[in-house]
Amino acid sequence: MTTNAGLVRRRSGRGGWRIPAALIALSLVPSLAGVIRLGQLATGAPVTEENARFFAMPLPVVAHIIAAVLYCVAGAFQFAPGFRNRHRRWHRIAGRGLVAAGVVVAVSGMWMAVFYDVPPVDGVVVEVTRLIVGSGMLASLVLAVTTIRRREIASHRAWMIRAYALAQGAGTQVFTHLPFAVAGVTPGMGGRAVAMAAGWIINIVVAEWIIRGRPGLHALRPA
Repeated sequence: MTTNAGLVRRRSGRGGWRIPAALIALSLVPSLAGVIRLGQLATGAPVTEENARFFAMPLPVVAHIIAAVLYCVAGAFQFAPGFRNRHRRWHRIAGRGLVAAGVVVAVSGMWMAVFYDVPPVDGVVVEVTRLIVGSGMLASLVLAVTTIRRREIASHRAWMIRAYALAQGAGTQVFTHLPFAVAGVTPGMGGRAVAMAAGWIINIVVAEWIIRGRPGLHALRPA
């Protein structure tokens, strides 16, 4: 006979997969765009004004794409409580790899913001925002490692959530750019800056909401 506790555990396990599935879905569009970019670089696609910087120096963007896809997709499974609790060793080993991938994402993103010839529509505001976000993500990862070494589990969770939220900015930016697409309008420098910043701001606000333990969101907190 199935006990109430067993039933709750099974339901929790099934429901727990909705969170990583949603996070993977959020990263789907930027991941596909990254794969297409890698395909262009690998097959020698025609060089255009838009992609010339990547062909001139492909290593940073290749490292950024591979690390970002790994970080966002594999990192999503850290938010599946049932899987995480059954595979504690995997959680710890994967966590180390994810920190390394996250560092690559942050550092390569900042490098590209400074040294690539970015499109004029991005402007100084977007460039500075990318540097702030990259610095924030890098600092969050460093603090996550520092706190787990001191066995400060709650602080470690909080910093890992913040780092992941910033890394998922590209996924949320798909939605913040959507109003322009629906209206059939190409955003100017101001609109682009607002849409880009909004993606990161939304994510970090949600992250802080989760960290503060809002009811019904405990499953989102990785151990």
